[in-house]
Amino acid sequence: MTESTADIGLIGLAVMGQNLVMNMADHGFTVAVFNRTVSKVDAFVQGPAAGMSIIGAHSIEELVASLKRPRRVMLLVKAGAPVDAFIDAVMPLLEQGDIIIDGGNSNFNDTIRRTKKVEDAGLLYIGTGVSGGEEGARRGPSLMPGGSPAAWPHVKPIFQAVAAKATDPKTGRDEPCCDWVGQGGAGHFVKMVHNGIEYGDMQLICEAYSLLSAMGLTPAEMSQILGEWNKGELDSYLIEITRDILAKTDDETGKPIVDVILDTAGQKGTGKWTVITACDLGQPLTLIGEAVFARCLSAIKEERVAAAKKLKGPRTKFSGDREAFIEDIRKALYASKIVSYAQGYQLMREAAKEYGWKLNYGGIALMWRGGCIIRSQFLGKIKEAFDAKPKLVNLLLTPYFKSAVRSSQTSWRRVIIKAVRMGIPVPAFSSALAYYDGYRCERLPANLLQAQRDYFGAHTYERVDKDRGQFFHTNWTGLGGTTTASTYTA
Repeated sequence: MTESTADIGLIGLAVMGQNLVMNMADHGFTVAVFNRTVSKVDAFVQGPAAGMSIIGAHSIEELVASLKRPRRVMLLVKAGAPVDAFIDAVMPLLEQGDIIIDGGNSNFNDTIRRTKKVEDAGLLYIGTGVSGGEEGARRGPSLMPGGSPAAWPHVKPIFQAVAAKATDPKTGRDEPCCDWVGQGGAGHFVKMVHNGIEYGDMQLICEAYSLLSAMGLTPAEMSQILGEWNKGELDSYLIEITRDILAKTDDETGKPIVDVILDTAGQKGTGKWTVITACDLGQPLTLIGEAVFARCLSAIKEERVAAAKKLKGPRTKFSGDREAFIEDIRKALYASKIVSYAQGYQLMREAAKEYGWKLNYGGIALMWRGGCIIRSQFLGKIKEAFDAKPKLVNLLLTPYFKSAVRSSQTSWRRVIIKAVRMGIPVPAFSSALAYYDGYRCERLPANLLQAQRDYFGAHTYERVDKDRGQFFHTNWTGLGGTTTASTYTA
């Protein structure tokens, strides 16, 4: 009979799983591991994990039997049907109070469903976002757990030990980039928004790269520029790796490697989920939407090549003060980044209302300060903003971010104007500015839109001279050109 000595079991020994297991072992935990391809278990335990407190299991039954109570079984498998299949395989082997943990990139709606299913069986469930890639899993990821609150005390010591650490700007102490997010699908929801913001950050940096390229700068020169940007308010993991990418040469051709990579981008779906959820909740997540669509546009490479031969645009070359425009691009990038996070936090706020979650927005910013792909100095300012005003409506309304956008606004507009004149697409920069201008606009043309909807579909409208909640309909095609209005109750 297998002795129950393992603190946690993990199913799924792909790159992320292996590195997270070794991270746990480094922090003094004994981990039992299983993989559907059983030979991979032995190869891992006898290879990279040799000498570590890691137990190889050749069946799920063996893995479960090796666990201390309450038993904690973590899944790091492909999102979707494989997660459900492993849950169904593990559940009959567990007892009341045992915990199943999904650490994959699952859709939060699936996590809501799975939490209920597992809880109905007397077990506990956690759906946790894990960010940071291979390096993060090994050295300290950002972890965003949600699900059954009763499970958290039993998982907290492990998760907070292996998570990345970041300095809390308020206390000055190093804190784990992991804390309880909320019930049901809250953890995977926050990870989804993280990934959506990641899409936005990456697209913004790519647009800055496109503009710098149009100025005639070489990748090596751009690498130096991003290196300087990384010393200031744009200090972040994505700027850092972009600096390194632009400095890298291709072993085969000797050219900058960025110049030999095909310009078609892939995606795994979390950005798309973020945009769909924003539409479902009625939130203007415009920048991340444009980032997703930019990837879609990049994917139709053959069409773009054919269109480039037939569709003409401006052939204007860059002219003007290069150093000044480089600084304009930096400021436009920062202002647009602020908008992206403001939109992401608005989405989380609306989801919290919809699903009854009590999200700690400052805590989420701290969780993102280290280990994850969007980690940056900038997130400390978001933490401070929500510490000062926990019920903050929009980041753009805080003194720091309001001042930052004000000081960047002229540069932001100059960059977009120059891009339009040169025929360079900057959808994320442009949508960020359009959102900013729309958000600060006291009266939008939606009054005309409502009139149009009422004309063709009798959808009704509210009036500026009546109380909110009263709805009216006009007989737009009345005889003699007259109209009549009827009151509707919402």
